[in-house]
Amino acid sequence: MDKETQISELVSRTTRELLERRVRATGVKKGHLVEQALQHYLVALEQLPADVIVQPKLVVTRKSGDAILEKTRTAKPVKALRRLMRDAD
Repeated sequence: MDKETQISELVSRTTRELLERRVRATGVKKGHLVEQALQHYLVALEQLPADVIVQPKLVVTRKSGDAILEKTRTAKPVKALRRLMRDAD
């Protein structure tokens, strides 16, 4: 086992609440969860092309946000999605 070292960084209240919720739900210790999450993310950044990394926050303009909202209201599911949902049962 590697020698442990402590790091201290500020995170948003939302991130802390997500962490606390996951710890309570799984019983996993915070340190272990943070260690695994960081390793997973850092290895992905090293090994995967940048265009396949999905950022946890998406920033859109007002115009593109309105377009996305309109699509979600009016779009019909494509055949592949209907087939996937049918097969999930």
